Amino acid sequence: MAGPRSSPRARAREREQPLAPAAGSDQVHSWTLVTNQALHTAWRIAKGSVMLAVSFLVATLCYFQRMHLYVGHRLKWWIGYLQRKFKRNLSVEAEVDLLSYCAREWKGETPRAKLMRKAYEELFWRHHIKCIRQVKKDNYDALRSVLFQIFSQGLSFPSWMKEKDIVKLPEKLLFSQGCNWIQQYSFGPEKYTGSNVFGKLRKCVELLKTQWTEFSEIKDYHKRGSMCNVLFSDAILEYKLYEALKFIMLYQVTEVYEQMKTNKVIPSLFRLLFSRETSSDPLSFMMNHLNSVGDTCGLEQAGKKSEKTPCSELVALSLPTCGWKA
Repeated sequence: MAGPRSSPRARAREREQPLAPAAGSDQVHSWTLVTNQALHTAWRIAKGSVMLAVSFLVATLCYFQRMHLYVGHRLKWWIGYLQRKFKRNLSVEAEVDLLSYCAREWKGETPRAKLMRKAYEELFWRHHIKCIRQVKKDNYDALRSVLFQIFSQGLSFPSWMKEKDIVKLPEKLLFSQGCNWIQQYSFGPEKYTGSNVFGKLRKCVELLKTQWTEFSEIKDYHKRGSMCNVLFSDAILEYKLYEALKFIMLYQVTEVYEQMKTNKVIPSLFRLLFSRETSSDPLSFMMNHLNSVGDTCGLEQAGKKSEKTPCSELVALSLPTCGWKA
């Protein structure tokens, strides 16, 4: 006989009642919580480390960026400083086109501008001079022009310099010709050096001889040009060479003056020089003209102290130094 069957309503209530948890569900739940907490803690630690690393990286990049800007600024300043310094000391500039220079420097329709343009055009077309160099304007500019031509063209010593040891010329003027007054020779701004003048002159002339010999032995034009760029950016070295040229001019004047006293025929250039009241003998020439060169005036201005002869006379006097005719 079958047992009593439950009513449908009772069966429905039984289905609605929650099932009892399975065995071990509490343990699984606890492991899940522990795992979540561990992952959350690890994420917080990792997140903090990542944020710290990112902050450090950003700070490092900012530092290097600022350092780069600072170094770049300082480097740019030093480059500009060295360029300005080099440019200031470069006393003979690079070659420029002759006609372009003429058009830039001699504009307008004044009579002088027209005359200068005509002269430059004649140099260009008749004498085939294509380029020109600007020389630093100071109290040595005329001597600088002469010396640059000597070295850049590799000219050799004139014949009289080959026959004599020019290093011994200061002592020769003193002991052989009794020129004690040479102690009053001025080295540019240096007014008086006394007995030291002979040692200083000897060093200057020796330097000129060494440099001249070195340049004349170099056959490559571009190499001579590079060496000229180095030499004519060294002001101290330059001025010693100019003083040597000044002394050689004085020596030539003294030699020709001694010849004139023996009624020998002398070049017209020296006759004009000795006819001036301010340069009637080597001493007056040195005191009134040569000592001023490099100090208060240039070679052209020194010639203007007397109106009896053209001021280009002193410039022409420096040309025989390199074997040119005045």
